[in-house]
Amino acid sequence: MFSKSKINEPGHKADDNTAAKPAAPADTPRAPSADFSKPTTPKAKPPASILSNDLHITGNIRTTGDIQVEGTVEGDIRAHLLTIGESATIKGEVIADDVVVNGRIVGRVRGLKVRLTATARVEGDIIHKTIAIESGAHFEGSVQRQDDPLSGGKAAAGAPRAAAPVQPQPQRPAPQES
Repeated sequence: MFSKSKINEPGHKADDNTAAKPAAPADTPRAPSADFSKPTTPKAKPPASILSNDLHITGNIRTTGDIQVEGTVEGDIRAHLLTIGESATIKGEVIADDVVVNGRIVGRVRGLKVRLTATARVEGDIIHKTIAIESGAHFEGSVQRQDDPLSGGKAAAGAPRAAAPVQPQPQRPAPQES
């Protein structure tokens, strides 16, 4: 039924093609199929990375996946879904498609969907597309809706811009009349 090719074996000679080929044993692995057009099974979504409550991170975190923070992070976090646990403290900017805050954030929050639960404590501005704030949440800062809140470097249309610092001009002495 199946035969083993001798092309890749050492010592192969071109004139060996006329010899009869023995059948391969049943336990011989088959060559992989060359048809890559259809995936056999869809890739499962990996579970969220969990930063436990005894973990203290100093530095920025960036992922395309999901993160659940229970510890302390001093730095910026960028993720797809970010869940801040009740025991968590974040000191830095948070950017994610979905942000669920159960703990404390000191810094700016940017997200398409932002949810502050009753145990949330946020000190900073929130830039969002949709927001939900439960009764009992503590929030100190401003809230701004944007269609694309994840684009951090762009100023919002109609948002006031900071004026350039004005440097004082040296005073010239008044001309004296003679």
